[in-house]
This record gives sequence, structure tokens and C-alpha cells, in this order.
Amino acid sequence: MQQRRTRITTLLLGALLAGLVGLVPSTPAQAEPDIADVEARVDRLYHEAEQASERYNDARLELEELERDLAAVSSDQERQDRRLRSVREQVRDAVIRTYEGHTLSAVGQVALSGDPSDFLSQLSTMTAYDDLTDQLFDTYAGEVKALGIRLQATSQRAAEVAQLEERLAEEKATIEEKLEEAEGLLARLEAEEREEIVSRDSERLPTDVPASGRAGAAIQYAMAQVGKAYVYGAAGPSAFDCSGLTMMAYRAAGISLPHSSSAQYSSGTRIAESALQPGDLVFYYSPISHVGIYLGNGMIVDAANPSSGVRVAPLHSMPYVGAVRPG
Repeated sequence: MQQRRTRITTLLLGALLAGLVGLVPSTPAQAEPDIADVEARVDRLYHEAEQASERYNDARLELEELERDLAAVSSDQERQDRRLRSVREQVRDAVIRTYEGHTLSAVGQVALSGDPSDFLSQLSTMTAYDDLTDQLFDTYAGEVKALGIRLQATSQRAAEVAQLEERLAEEKATIEEKLEEAEGLLARLEAEEREEIVSRDSERLPTDVPASGRAGAAIQYAMAQVGKAYVYGAAGPSAFDCSGLTMMAYRAAGISLPHSSSAQYSSGTRIAESALQPGDLVFYYSPISHVGIYLGNGMIVDAANPSSGVRVAPLHSMPYVGAVRPG
């Protein structure tokens, strides 16, 4: 009887333990991401990527200017080098004429010297210096100094170009890092929740924008791009970033703008919000890192981010800082 009771007790305990084990998950469940939190984090990452993208655009404009400057100083250097060679030949001829018929080693050294400073140093030690015109010698010395200045300028510009290229690479890496992180967050959501985030900024397209002339042409171009993709650094025809869209819209209207939101803020007349008209450029964040085109009735068209692409949105859908009227 005792054995039977022991066996029943053991079976009951085993069944109870098995039931308890079944209630405990074998592995900890991963918490589902909260859609509001993901939305905020994705927006932050997109904004950080856009800031890096606009810094990239600024650096690219600076690089283009530096490269033009480098080409100019290089041309100056080449011209100066040709002038130096011409004057040196005149000095060499004068030295040789002075010592014609003599076999002084110093004359040969001066005549064969290929280094401007060495040539000048050797020349100053020769007794022939006294027989040369002061003007010719001073001209040569001046040309040597001028060439040195241009060589230094060329070297400095080349170093600045190299530094900017490093900055461009760093900003590009930042853009890719932020975008990859945002895409990773979106990938964790169910398709329905992801679509809610991606489509949340869509607005009904205005059917009648009261604008004509250059402003009207810019708006017409920008509105024709609605629905196209957002790609950092892009300026059409199939994808845009924010300043790439506004640049191309106003290029279609015959106005040249730089590919940079902060640079575009300095490309026209500042306009108060109360005086906004369709076609005005509107700017966001501090420091400025986003730009769109005002459509009227409190609406803008802009290239927003990789989720929304080129869209129509409310004027105050982002932190507004000011406006400019191009042209």
C-alpha cells in the first residue's frame, strides 16, 4: 500500500512539474518594437543622414571651388616658370659673354645649373656679377621669389583638396550608416506597420497653385517629380535629395542655385513667413539642413527622406526657420 502511495505521489509531482515547465518559455521572447518609438528613431536617423548629406553637398561645392583655384595657381606657376627660364637664359648668356674666351669652372657651373636658387647663389659669387646690369640680376631674383610664392600656393591648395576629399568620404560613410540603421529598424516591423510609417506624410496634391513666371515654372517641375525616390546627393532625373530637387526646379525656371540647402539660403531675398508666396524656398532645422518649395495654402513640395520620397506636405511638418525668394 505504501509503495502504491509513493508511486502515485511521484506521478502527480511529475505531471505538475511538466505543466509548470510548459508554462515557462524555453527562450526569452523578443519584445515587439513600439511603432511610435520606431517612427521617432527612424525620423531621427533620416534627419542625421540628411544633415550629413547636406554637409557633403557643402564640402563638394567647396571642393569644386578649390579645384578651380588649384588649376588657376598651377597655370600661374607654369607661366612663372617659363618667365624664370627666359630670364635665366638671359643671365646665363650675359655671364658667358663676359667670360668669353676664358675657362673658369664657375662659368660652367652657372651655365649648367638647373636649380633657380643654386643658380642665383653661384651667380652672386662670381666676379662676373659686377659686369652684369643690376636690372637683369634683380629681375632674375624677383622671378625666383615669385615662382616660390606660386609653388607654395599650389602646394597649399592641393593639401586643402586632399583634406576635403577625406571629409567627403567621412560624410558619405555617415549617411550610409544612418540609412542602414533606419532600414534595420523598419525591417523589424510587420508590413502593415511599416507601411503606416512610410506613408504617414502623404498629402493630397494641390490641383491649382497660383503661381506664374519663374516661380510657376519651378513649381511645375517640382510637382512633376512627386512620387519619385529620395537618394542622398541625387539631383534627378529619377531621384532627388532636398536641395537637388529645388536646384533642378529652379534650373528649369532659368535660375542657377547651388546643390546645398544652407547655400541656397544665401541665394535670394529673405522673406517673412507672413509674406510667403508660391515658389519661395522654405528652410528647416538649425543649422539648416532641409529645403522645400512653398505651394501656398500652408503646403510645400519637397524631397523628404528615403521613406517618403518627393511629396507634398504641410509647411510646419518640420522645424521651420525661414524662407528665400530666388532670383
